Amino acid sequence: MITGGCQCGAVRYRVGVLRDASICHCRMCQKAFGNYSAPLVKIEGLEWTGGEQAVFRSSNISQRGFCSACGSPLTLADDEGSLELAIATLDDPKTVRPAYHANMTDCVLPPADLAALSGETPERQAENAAWNAKVVSHQHPDHVTTDWPQEAPK
Repeated sequence: MITGGCQCGAVRYRVGVLRDASICHCRMCQKAFGNYSAPLVKIEGLEWTGGEQAVFRSSNISQRGFCSACGSPLTLADDEGSLELAIATLDDPKTVRPAYHANMTDCVLPPADLAALSGETPERQAENAAWNAKVVSHQHPDHVTTDWPQEAPK
């Protein structure tokens, strides 16, 4: 079973099949995710199991779903029936590995530049660990299962 939801837990879902995963760099995805890019996976068989997403018509051919309570981006749907899901909203997002980058003409930070960034120094790692130790998360917990495949064949 493939499950996920928004940050606050007001919206939860179950998905039947995961297909092509990508990282989109288009300007609309940048704005919708508040980030350099949007990791998305095409899906089939979406069922809302708790709450329902709000929708913003972001273009003449597509709409974006999000949680109206916490703002988490959830879906991208086009008028032809294609439906994509924000990968990080999966309860176990590590099981989906994007296969390609899309819309690179709008790319703000090229993947090679991102990969070239230095990792945490031991000092920075200690600072981050100390800061994280003070955090009490109000985020809805993930419900990770291990009885589903990573990705359906393409």
